[in-house]
Amino acid sequence: MNDLVRQHTALSDSDLEWLHLLVSEWQLLSDLSFADLVLWVPTLDGTRYVSVAQMRPNTGPTSYQDDMVGHLVPRGRRPLLDAALDEGRIVREGDPEWREEVPVRVESIPVRREGRVLGVIARNTNLLTVRTPSRLELTYLQSASDLAQMIAAGTFPFSGEQVDMDSSPRAGDGLVRLDAEGVVQYASPNALSAYHRLGLAADLVGQHLGQITTELAPSRGPVDEALVTLASGYAPREFEVEGNGGVIQLRAIPLKPKGTRIGSLVLLRDVTELRRRERELITKDATIREIHHRVKNNLQTVAALLRLQARRMDSDRGREALNEAVRRVGSIAIVHETLSQNLDERVEFDEIADRVIAMVAEISPGKVTCRRNGRFGILDAEVATPLSMVLTEVLQNALEHAFAQGEQGTVEVSAVRGEARADARLLITVKDDGRGLPEGFDPQRAGNLGLQIVRTLVEGELGGTFDMLPGAERGTKVVLDIPVRSQK
Repeated sequence: MNDLVRQHTALSDSDLEWLHLLVSEWQLLSDLSFADLVLWVPTLDGTRYVSVAQMRPNTGPTSYQDDMVGHLVPRGRRPLLDAALDEGRIVREGDPEWREEVPVRVESIPVRREGRVLGVIARNTNLLTVRTPSRLELTYLQSASDLAQMIAAGTFPFSGEQVDMDSSPRAGDGLVRLDAEGVVQYASPNALSAYHRLGLAADLVGQHLGQITTELAPSRGPVDEALVTLASGYAPREFEVEGNGGVIQLRAIPLKPKGTRIGSLVLLRDVTELRRRERELITKDATIREIHHRVKNNLQTVAALLRLQARRMDSDRGREALNEAVRRVGSIAIVHETLSQNLDERVEFDEIADRVIAMVAEISPGKVTCRRNGRFGILDAEVATPLSMVLTEVLQNALEHAFAQGEQGTVEVSAVRGEARADARLLITVKDDGRGLPEGFDPQRAGNLGLQIVRTLVEGELGGTFDMLPGAERGTKVVLDIPVRSQK
């Protein structure tokens, strides 16, 4: 719609926003009218109309099999559009049009904003299945007529109220028509069933909706008065009430076809099962986070015990082995700590990488600087946990073997992530400017425990590749190539 309006019309951005607000609401008008809606806007030169939006009803057959958006019609070909635009009033045709042997009743509704007519809604009703209307259908049509008059007067949609049509109740979910005092004139079967879920034993018709809603969903203090006002439809609001184990979502629409409120339309939907499932998911998420938190605490306890044991060791090799184990346990604990703060099983690995780098840098025998370049991005937990251990082992190996005691140097961790393909990969490079690899060293066969852990995790759990190469000028370069899921 943006492109069509800006290409063909002289409407301002604020006018375009009003049309967007209208289009976000007009599914309701289409369903209540049992009719197709097409929004026509006059072109810049005033000689034609361009159709910028279209809506089909959920409550009846369509009168347009084809997509009308983008069509251009010369002025004069459709007199109803001309009359509605020029006179600013709703125009109805006496005899139906015949389209592909289908009778269609055509009406034109001017779209007004701040006293100006921006365009015209063509309302087209398929008359092929017309029958004697029921009370529900009569209520639908009367409500549609009231909304159409409000659109023509520029009082609907309500300015500043953006409705999420995916989650908001629709006409078919349940509809209640109120008079000016908030008393129910008509309640659809779905609406009555929803109130029975709240505990209502009688009929809704003749009841004051605000008072009966407050009785069924009691609250404390001034909220009671607010609920009475909301459920009575005095203002355009969307809210939920809960009682008797049921939850109902309501949306109130004041009806002011001639400027004065004559009543209200209340759309409602029983969302009991939906809210129950949401609460179950929240409980499940909270349980998962609590598990990660407890795992982190247990790992930190294990690390503390290992650290105490290391302090009591007389053997330097034994003490160093325990300290390495402390760092390995610590790297896993960092991942679980991050997961305990998230709503899903995915983590921002850059923070974890920085903490791992800082933790391992504490063992540096000299004045070695560790830094990170690039971004790891968001990773799944099943990738983040082994990768944190791999990064710990590679960094630990570089700091222990690349530099002598007191020697200055640099260890750089680089991450490059490709997201263009479904089989995206994460390329990690750890470079140092230390003494380099021993002559004849083969990283694929080295018996060092740390390298064995790296090979097992990278090739086994992560499904990637691992290589250790001499640096371009000096030092060593470790390259990890790991498949990761693309970020959504």
